[in-house]
Amino acid sequence: MKALSRLVTLIGAALLAAAASAQPLDGPLRIVVGYAPGGATDRVARLVGDRLTQKLGVPVVVENKPGAGGRLAAQQVKATPAGQNVLMVANPAVMVVAPLVFKDSGYDPERDFHAVSHVNDYEFGVVVSGAVPVKELPHLLAWMRANPTKANVGVPATGSLPHFFALMLGQKAQVPTEVVGYRGSAAVMTDLIGGQLPIAVDTFDVLLPQHEAGKARILAMSGTKRSAFAPDVPTFKEAGLDLSALGWNAFFAPASMPAEKVDRLAREIEAVMREPETQRKFTDAKMMPVASTRAQTEAMLKAYRAQWAPVVKTSGYQP
Repeated sequence: MKALSRLVTLIGAALLAAAASAQPLDGPLRIVVGYAPGGATDRVARLVGDRLTQKLGVPVVVENKPGAGGRLAAQQVKATPAGQNVLMVANPAVMVVAPLVFKDSGYDPERDFHAVSHVNDYEFGVVVSGAVPVKELPHLLAWMRANPTKANVGVPATGSLPHFFALMLGQKAQVPTEVVGYRGSAAVMTDLIGGQLPIAVDTFDVLLPQHEAGKARILAMSGTKRSAFAPDVPTFKEAGLDLSALGWNAFFAPASMPAEKVDRLAREIEAVMREPETQRKFTDAKMMPVASTRAQTEAMLKAYRAQWAPVVKTSGYQP
């Protein structure tokens, strides 16, 4: 009888949880993005937001609040009253790097936010222009040592993950690296293709079109295995350098949001990310989809901070 009673209790709890998940959220949901429309983080918010509208039974609106490298959005979401439904999609630049390099970023990622769900990863790559006479990473490193005054490495922004990855690359290869910050990826690619910039580090989705068009050459990517989108490009480890790193996008809720609501949103987003159609859309956008629980997201953040904090701190970077 005790076993039967326990089974009935478990079934009842499962039914109540399912019923709660089926109920509409208590009002519209805002998803705040700290960048202008059209970028990778914005695409993530809209892909997931479209499905959440159907699953939650309420309007889901993506709100772009660009400025200060995503910090303005984080400050706004941090201050959200408990009664409002709001999430933020953020990347490591906002939730890992900024608090390490700014004396006062205006928020504490661990104190002011709940981690909700890690939804995608992306790789970094090193690319060269046609003006650099190399086709493999070891040859590039030799060229950089032989041409220290010419070996500038362009990145889409100072203080960005590509910036610190370029520094990490220089440290691992023991090559002096002069990093040049640009105002966005488009400006980097313009100078690279035009021959004004010999080397660049950026995210995979930015580099791949130039590589496929033959306008630049990706020499190595930062994943642990070759990308299905560019099987001709080796990983850094395959190219002889023990280096790997990923960027990501994840959803966060303000600390004011009740735990039961955070848990529900985490379950719904994880379910969205397990749908084959959602995974296809992410893959089509050259992003690696991830379906992650809250606990898995928190563990990922802890490990990521442990990997990148020493790199950021020892770089000496000051905004």
